[in-house]
Amino acid sequence: MLPHNVTAVVARNEIWAGLAATEPYECGWAREAVIFVRALRVVDMPDTVPGQVQISPDGMHWADEGTILFLPTNEEDVAFARVTGFGGWLRLVAELPEGAEISVLVTLHLKA
Repeated sequence: MLPHNVTAVVARNEIWAGLAATEPYECGWAREAVIFVRALRVVDMPDTVPGQVQISPDGMHWADEGTILFLPTNEEDVAFARVTGFGGWLRLVAELPEGAEISVLVTLHLKA
């Protein structure tokens, strides 16, 4: 059997400031995911702004999965995180400090 692969764009050219999150994505069929965050534009980003992977049974109620990535600090930089055993839904959340802003492209790369 050939593996099933899907790439889903969950945030495209979104400006993140303060508390931000990607769109939830239902992917209970997948056994592994890689989340990529590309910085399209960056304003006053400190070096260590964590993005937290969250999981959900229903796409509405969220729990921290435990995996974090640090958001890119320069334009065109890419950060990523690998996740397995995540259940039904995934998203990425981050809380940026006051004055910091990032325009992102976030994609989920899923494999069955």
